Amino acid sequence: MSKTADIRLPDPSRWKALAFIALAQLMVVLDATIVNIALPHAQTDLGITDANKQWVITAYALAFGGLLLFGGRIADLWGRKRTFVVGLIGFALASALGGAAQNQGMLFGSRALQGVFGALLAPAALSLLAVMFTDAKERAKAFGIYGAIAGGGGAVGLILGGFLTQTLNWRWTFFVNIPFAVVAALGAYFVIREPAGSRNRSSLDIPGVVLSALGLVSLVYGFTRAESSGWSDALTIVTFVASGVLLLAFVLTESKVKSPLLPLRVLMDRNRGGVYLSLGLGVIAMFGLFLFLTYYLQVVQGFSPIKTGFAFLPMIAGMITGSTQIGARLMTRVPARMLMGPGFLTAAVGMLILTQLQVDSSYAAVILPGQLLMGLGMGTAFMPAMSLATHGIEPRDAGVASAMINTSQQVGGAIGTALLNTIAASAATAYATSHAALGATDPEQLKLQAMVHGFTGAIWWAVGILALASAIAATFVNAGRPSMTTTSGGTGTGSGSGSGSADGVEDEVRIPVVAH
Repeated sequence: MSKTADIRLPDPSRWKALAFIALAQLMVVLDATIVNIALPHAQTDLGITDANKQWVITAYALAFGGLLLFGGRIADLWGRKRTFVVGLIGFALASALGGAAQNQGMLFGSRALQGVFGALLAPAALSLLAVMFTDAKERAKAFGIYGAIAGGGGAVGLILGGFLTQTLNWRWTFFVNIPFAVVAALGAYFVIREPAGSRNRSSLDIPGVVLSALGLVSLVYGFTRAESSGWSDALTIVTFVASGVLLLAFVLTESKVKSPLLPLRVLMDRNRGGVYLSLGLGVIAMFGLFLFLTYYLQVVQGFSPIKTGFAFLPMIAGMITGSTQIGARLMTRVPARMLMGPGFLTAAVGMLILTQLQVDSSYAAVILPGQLLMGLGMGTAFMPAMSLATHGIEPRDAGVASAMINTSQQVGGAIGTALLNTIAASAATAYATSHAALGATDPEQLKLQAMVHGFTGAIWWAVGILALASAIAATFVNAGRPSMTTTSGGTGTGSGSGSGSADGVEDEVRIPVVAH
């Protein structure tokens, strides 16, 4: 099944392959949000209780976030192309099951299966992309396109979800994945050629798989439970403690086993550590914003699902511009921190504008500029972050290094939704209680004012989180600009960890043969 290519030569089919890899990535990213708008309709149709409706979102996030590292290592062991195609076929079948769901159990199960197969194909897609693009200038363009999709796909999901729900029905938010997956799988099978000699032949670290999956699932579940049951809930606390113990046991295991699931050399490099941390924080803020603006536009402003989806277009435009026109053009000219730091800061300014939201705020005066700056900043930061995350990595670690990028995004998205929503709910309740005590006369208006007050309170937190992401990127990420030279077979630094050189600037002469 697996054609191979000479690792020393650029793959002649790389640009065609990029189209199919990008299509698969778009499907995975938009699936994190496309179901959100359809959820009220699915809930009514299948009789899902309010207490259980969160599992439509949570089942996907738990399976995806918990199994990403496993999926990344499977791609390294089994072959990235094969893992990619199997992941796509499985995702299509899981989507068909979800669209045909007759009860809540079928729907929850299909979402979990989507997460499982998404965890296979997402890291394989990223590592394939970096295997095929080894020249710095081409790599910048490819990652620019990929970064725009990774950043803007969630907003595309809101538009597509609104359109399908309003014009057809909620089941099409599942069925729409099938043509995406089939086209991407056929294209990958016939076009992609995985370079020879880049596969990791070591054995699979079963204890690492179990500990990482349980630890990440506990972490994501802890935040989702905190959203519904509160931070002081006994099970919430137990879940967080269990997550800490499991992840600590995972790190200890990885430091001792012969063939670790996540070699600690991947994490210990300050550039990669800085990228994973700053990107995870950025996604916390961004996914929180998706949630708040969706509710604000539909509940407070009365927008239809389709109109709500299209209201996110400025953010998508900003993402695409930041990623392809700023990030990709400057990536080979300036150090990554000079794009990531200002990028996250620009996004924070966009968030700062959105703290001014009122019940009757003008879309053009507040939401439009806020979204544009948010998208522009995140797009500019995303692209160099994704490219740098595996800069200098050895081919055998490519899948798991790219899985870490997906893990930081998935865990960040789950944490962002739960954390910021909890903050917003607490602020809204406090506002409503205090103003009711002061004798507010219009309960409906008070409800809307309390909701918006909660949103703006949480958005202030998001401003701080983005400022922190900017500071981390500017402080930890110290790689110089990539060389315009193409490598013939190097993999970055001699250690294979991508660690910085003595002067604090990562080896610039070798563009990694396999990264993402």
